[in-house]
Amino acid sequence: MAQVELVMPKMGESITEATILEWLKKPGDTVEMDENVLLIATDKVDSEVPSAVAGTIVEILYEVDAVVEVGKPIAIIATEGEAAAPVAAAPAASAPAAASNGTPAPQPTHEVLAAAITSGPVSKSDGNGRFYSPLVRTMAETENIGMAELAAISGSGKDGRVTKKDMLAYIANRGNAPQTTAASAPAPQAVSAPKPASPAPAPRINSGGDTEIVEMDRMRRLIADHMVMSKHTSPHVTSFIEADVTNMVNWRNKVKGEFQKKHGQKITFTPIILEAVTKAILDFPMINVSVEGTNIIVHKNINVGMAAALPSGNLIVPVIKNADEKNLLGLTKSVNDLATRARANKLKPAEIQGGTFTVTNVGTFGNVMGTPIINQPQVAIMAAGAIRKKPAVIETEYGDVIAIRQMMFLSLSYDHRVVDGFLGGSFLRRVGDYLEAFDDKQTI
Repeated sequence: MAQVELVMPKMGESITEATILEWLKKPGDTVEMDENVLLIATDKVDSEVPSAVAGTIVEILYEVDAVVEVGKPIAIIATEGEAAAPVAAAPAASAPAAASNGTPAPQPTHEVLAAAITSGPVSKSDGNGRFYSPLVRTMAETENIGMAELAAISGSGKDGRVTKKDMLAYIANRGNAPQTTAASAPAPQAVSAPKPASPAPAPRINSGGDTEIVEMDRMRRLIADHMVMSKHTSPHVTSFIEADVTNMVNWRNKVKGEFQKKHGQKITFTPIILEAVTKAILDFPMINVSVEGTNIIVHKNINVGMAAALPSGNLIVPVIKNADEKNLLGLTKSVNDLATRARANKLKPAEIQGGTFTVTNVGTFGNVMGTPIINQPQVAIMAAGAIRKKPAVIETEYGDVIAIRQMMFLSLSYDHRVVDGFLGGSFLRRVGDYLEAFDDKQTI
């Protein structure tokens, strides 16, 4: 009845394009609603793209390895009743060109073939059908890794595909391991064995006796651009408070063993902090907004992002949707699940977008406080510092006393275009109040 465009989905606020890794369907194939059609990748997450309708694949608009902007059509699907266009045969691989006078083109010499095997550009697949993504090929060429050496790298991706994580791990250990040169790989019988290649350079490029240049990977460049954009967009102000979280610490230490035994989950301080944040957002909803021109967009859903460090050193922010609707157990499950899958690069695109407020736990690295940069288009981000035992003054019915308490700094960076000091400071103080009033008698 109609032809429907399958478009490149949005993968997150800072992601504007994605690479097509593999088509799971070809022209002429039928597809059911929500059936996966292709596999795409960004520097943050790999994902399968499902069809929004049932029908027949009429046309594929981009080939494997193509980088496509978000929102652009990538395939045409004919729904039931629509005749599918005839499928054109795929063009055959180009044969060696013949000279205009009909004489065969000169064939490459053994030396030329050997050079192509050892130092030529990395192709998208090897002779065994193993696929290499554009990012992996770029990294291989940058690090002078030939096809023979690339084929020896163990892949952790789909069907043994080499991922960015595999490449980073290999490059990091490459300088300490014996170099794999093309000479050590078996050469085709018809090709002379090449001369031993010189050792490949280390991943870092020395530019002097006391300096070196390290090129950013693409994910780091995206993060850098996003952070610079945020600083240019929002006038940042940061407020600090110190909270007495002794009740929270004592309760968690008391129940953590029983909690894991009963629910199969390790409870950390993060879900307790997130619970306090969601309560405070309900009290101060104008902190849960974004800015569009001269309009303030007030978000009814409270979607809290939790900044997580990846093994590569880069950062990703999975989002807990409707966090205010979850109890402490639900928040604990969400935190543990998202953090585990973030480290394994298993997050889905929808799980890293749609955040309305972000929390980062700088205490994980032993830092007592921080001034985080706002995660656009949000207007505030809170940092939780390390919990430290400190002497503190406590008011009692018998007068003030000094006792050892568990203390934590909280900081809030906010967009001064729409959040003034009264709102920002009051919200942060309310988070601290909820943490200090934590019920250490509650059951699990």
